[in-house]
Amino acid sequence: MPTFEYVALAPTGKREKGVIAADSARAARRELRVRQLTPIKLGEAKEKPSSRFTAFERSALSSSDLLLITRQWAMMIGSGTPVEEAIQASATQADKPGVRKTMLSIRTSVTEGYRLSEALAEHPKAFSTLYRSIVAAGEASGDLGAVLERLAEYLERSRKVRQTVQTALIYPCVLAVTATIVMIGLMTFVVPKVVEQFTTMDQQLPTLTRMVIGISNGLQNYGLILLALIILLGFGFSRLLKQKRIKYAFDGFMLKLPVIGNMLRQMNTARFARTLSTLLGNGAPVLESLAAARGSLNNAVFQDAVSQMIVRVREGAGISRTMKASGVFPSLITQLAASGEASGQLPDMLLRGARYLEDEFEAATSVALGLLEPLIILILGGMVAVIVLAIMLPILQLNTFVIG
Repeated sequence: MPTFEYVALAPTGKREKGVIAADSARAARRELRVRQLTPIKLGEAKEKPSSRFTAFERSALSSSDLLLITRQWAMMIGSGTPVEEAIQASATQADKPGVRKTMLSIRTSVTEGYRLSEALAEHPKAFSTLYRSIVAAGEASGDLGAVLERLAEYLERSRKVRQTVQTALIYPCVLAVTATIVMIGLMTFVVPKVVEQFTTMDQQLPTLTRMVIGISNGLQNYGLILLALIILLGFGFSRLLKQKRIKYAFDGFMLKLPVIGNMLRQMNTARFARTLSTLLGNGAPVLESLAAARGSLNNAVFQDAVSQMIVRVREGAGISRTMKASGVFPSLITQLAASGEASGQLPDMLLRGARYLEDEFEAATSVALGLLEPLIILILGGMVAVIVLAIMLPILQLNTFVIG
């Protein structure tokens, strides 16, 4: 279905611009009048020159946009609204041009006879494999509205966990950056000025003072080289992590750390359990659900464990048994999975486990970051104290020499 760009007057006299999908220009004008808009200018939408920015604009949706669209579709389709009309409503209400164009493209595919999951597959950057799998399961079950509602709850919970971590990290990161800038400023500007006062002394400076002066000279002479080296090391390390063996070794090391490892295990297990629960609860096949749940993980050790689970489940083993055999999932979730398989309520039991682990992860994150803030302050205070002591020692030594 073609799309048209329009300029129209609203009943209030305000001029509005937008894009509308219609079979013809006459149908587009009729649709605008139904919306109580008086068309002033109407023309077929033209494709803009392709670029990296426009490609991103058309395909990518933010987590907030995706959640809002899913909520809209769930309410409208659940109340009996045809799918294409629900998509058209989302396009009409979208403020961002990229979101509007994506919605109109999806609506065009649906009106041409494609299923919603197939239309979403044309925009893989906007709608993940997991999202499309859940929509496909909802279409197969015949209850797309309820499935979209559960999908919206899943997206909202995932965004909440992500925002909790991001919000909690803001203050420690700002504090750490500020502390680093302060220390660099002291070492490159303050210490050299103070050291000039000691150059006329014939006495040997204390060891701590000489060490601080050496670090200060190093930062002044090689600071930019050191910064470039740190950036190169960071870039090289990120490239190394793209290799599977190194990524697997690094993720395994992170899981073995005392506090961080437990938090990472809880986060990945909760994400896996919630994803698998959502898919199985919506009627998706077990193997497809496991594959989609594996795609939602970002830890190579967990990904490898789920890959082994898929192989064993394909051979006839149960999910709880394969989870326990992998050795990476907490005993709580494996016991809940076993109970769910025995009672026929596996999705519900996995969802309970995911909620519990998410709550535990949030509590652990709050405690860890609460301890991180005073730790950064103590480190900064200790470093400042060392600099002050390094400056004071020669002065005390000089006073002792004069008095003596």
